[in-house]
Amino acid sequence: MWHGVIPAVTTKFTQDDGLDFKEMERCFRYLMDAGCDGLIACGSLGEGPLLSHAERIEVLKLTKSVTGNKPAILTVAEAATRDACALAEKGARAGADGLMVVPSTIYHSNHKETVATLRAIAAAADLPVMIYSNRLAYRVDVTTDMLEELADDIRFVAVKESSDDIRRTTEIINRLGSRYDLFTGVDNLAFEALTAGAVGWVAGLVVAFPHETVAIYRLIKAGRYAEALDIYRWFRPLLDLDVSTYLVQNIKLVEALVIDSNDRVRAPRMSLEGDLRQRVEHVVKTALQNRPALPSFA
Repeated sequence: MWHGVIPAVTTKFTQDDGLDFKEMERCFRYLMDAGCDGLIACGSLGEGPLLSHAERIEVLKLTKSVTGNKPAILTVAEAATRDACALAEKGARAGADGLMVVPSTIYHSNHKETVATLRAIAAAADLPVMIYSNRLAYRVDVTTDMLEELADDIRFVAVKESSDDIRRTTEIINRLGSRYDLFTGVDNLAFEALTAGAVGWVAGLVVAFPHETVAIYRLIKAGRYAEALDIYRWFRPLLDLDVSTYLVQNIKLVEALVIDSNDRVRAPRMSLEGDLRQRVEHVVKTALQNRPALPSFA
């Protein structure tokens, strides 16, 4: 159902901490024009947990206005299942094409609780669901056993696999075949996951480098691994910025430096300063000095 490069977009703020719809529209269109296959709104990178439900729905509506006939997916990541179901229902009414669901963000649910939460959210919206498994960030591991248990509900269509264990990709495919559209959610494991059978990439640094991200994906799917690997190796220092406590600040600063956006974030986050900022600036400067020419892959 879903495949390709689907960016987890950043949420843009005005200087007085409101939503900057004009800048979001510009950035979102840039991604779609570069060949991305949909957009995911209000995820971790999109600072979703720091937005009100009303703000998240407004960002979703803007996202859908840009994606057109490609999917606009709303992230649901709430501490309480009740609140997650309420947001899922609002997203469905607002025109979401699907949901990306984090099982629990505060309480670290067990197997039974995790499965029950995912089922409840899927039922509340009655939309296609991408299960977001990220045991490092959220401490809840949606295991292959859980995926097998959930496979009887056709609303669960995809998995964003972010366990940081590349072996999990093969494990899921070996156990469940093509039952789920398997996406990699770790930028600096993308080449490895896509060559192991993942059909999509929920990407972060794509927001500043969409053409390179799309090129890697399409070259891999065309079997042109050496060309994809050359770009990926160049990209790796940038992709490493996605695997960090400061991933939001890192990537927004990259957007500011590369596509002339801004790095405003919502408190308690603060924009990078000092050594942290200089490190990102150095990585970007080095990458731009050596930016590769992209081959044709049409």
